[in-house]
Amino acid sequence: MTVESIPVKAPPKALVWQGDELVSGCGRRWGADGVERKAVLAWSFPFDAGITSASGPYSAVYQERGTEGVLLERERVVRELNRSDYKAPNYDYPLALGTLSDGREVVVHCPDEYNVLQIEDAASGELLTPGSREPQDVFHSRLSLSPDGRYLLAVGWFWHPFGIATVYDTALALTDPGTLDGDGLLPAAAVMDGEVTAGCWLDADRLVLATGAEAWNDGEESALPPRHLGVWSVSEGRWLHRNPIADAEPGILLLPRGDHVISLLGHPRLLDTATGRLVAEWPEVGIPVKATCFGGSHVPSPVAALHPDGTRLAIAQTESIALITLP
Repeated sequence: MTVESIPVKAPPKALVWQGDELVSGCGRRWGADGVERKAVLAWSFPFDAGITSASGPYSAVYQERGTEGVLLERERVVRELNRSDYKAPNYDYPLALGTLSDGREVVVHCPDEYNVLQIEDAASGELLTPGSREPQDVFHSRLSLSPDGRYLLAVGWFWHPFGIATVYDTALALTDPGTLDGDGLLPAAAVMDGEVTAGCWLDADRLVLATGAEAWNDGEESALPPRHLGVWSVSEGRWLHRNPIADAEPGILLLPRGDHVISLLGHPRLLDTATGRLVAEWPEVGIPVKATCFGGSHVPSPVAALHPDGTRLAIAQTESIALITLP
């Protein structure tokens, strides 16, 4: 398990693998030789975060604790993005890019209200979920589409504050947008014990949720306890696995790798989702210690990308990109 270092002129705001090249959300590229290719378009202040769609040409740069963003198609500006300024300095910008099951590239965000999820056509900006809404008092933050685009995972929080997760059917939302306002497909009883801090999709049906140390007093036996890793099947509507996380809290970012996930808090760890056990870790690769997607003190989110073949993990550092060869 080797760790290499690719020097960078400035820390990338987002990373994604395209073949064997690493690409940032601003068009910067690093080839197999580690040489940085000059970007035609570069973004700086006030944008301090980014996201890139693994399925298409779209990316975005935005203020992680602000209200403004820009959607890009490769290096072309498509349009500006915005979100509600209510509590914006206190939680991470909710934004996902990806492809729905019908093949449309979309932007999922909260452009009008903090608690109203909207799906837009990426190319045209057409709102695909129009109509009146009756949202719950939930702050949506970290959004991710399932690999086939059928489901949307939202990790967010409600006051007092406490982290939660919800799952929505995007195909149903296109015909009945109000379904994005309810409890969705993940029963509250399944998650209302430990505070959900992170989640990701293992495949089109299974998702992984991780909980931190905080507990909710009304948790049920069927819920995911604190400091646990759980695998939930959407089709079966139940937990397939629930296990304590070995030695550490999960942080806010999980990257899927087969039946394992990479947890990023302080340094990267490889965890077995079926057992919760630690498979490998790299303490020499430093990552911001960010436990939740909300809070008065802003810690930047980790920037990382796993190669599609699961062999290499790239993590942005202050002056380099750490490239880890995984076991």
